[in-house]
Amino acid sequence: KGNIKIMLPMVSRVEEVIRTKTAVDDIKRELYNAKIDFDKDIEVGIMVEVPSAAIMAHEFAKYVDFFSLGTNDLTQYTLAVDRNNERVNDIYDSLDPSVLSLIKMTIDAAHENNIWAGLCGEMAADPIAVPLLVGLGIDELSMAPVFIPEVKKIIREVSFEECKELAKTAFSMRSGATVRKYMKDVFAERFPNMHKYLQGDFDE
Repeated sequence: KGNIKIMLPMVSRVEEVIRTKTAVDDIKRELYNAKIDFDKDIEVGIMVEVPSAAIMAHEFAKYVDFFSLGTNDLTQYTLAVDRNNERVNDIYDSLDPSVLSLIKMTIDAAHENNIWAGLCGEMAADPIAVPLLVGLGIDELSMAPVFIPEVKKIIREVSFEECKELAKTAFSMRSGATVRKYMKDVFAERFPNMHKYLQGDFDE
């Protein structure tokens, strides 16, 4: 009992969620019969970190209370790139339009089914990605505490309409590198006071 939620990692099939929720219901009955207090409405959600979960998000949304996009793994599995392999990790980029499409697909499915969608992983604290994520309609960003002040400042500097336009433009691009270059130019021209939040990107 308390302010906790249950989140299932590496889910790829709806059947996994159904089986887990059956187990949760069994445990609730045990607690009720034992007269142990518990949160009867505890939220159960899933990590969306494999492409199959994002593609089928509209089905998963019928059975869960929230989505949490795990963009580190989602990027790796979408682009078939091991981010820890130095031979190919230059291809790894969460701003790749294919990854952005899966993120949008997941967020849209969540909102259409009246549940919320959060996002964790390195992308949540990437200054260049933050306006795009806001434009895609993300409800929550999860990151290490050290990144919170700069991310809050970035969000306060842009309007939701601006973010939606940025995200729309990013979808028309051919690669993560192109999107990243575009967003660097946006920061340089429209938000010069945010240069310091790009962590050296302008020194390239």
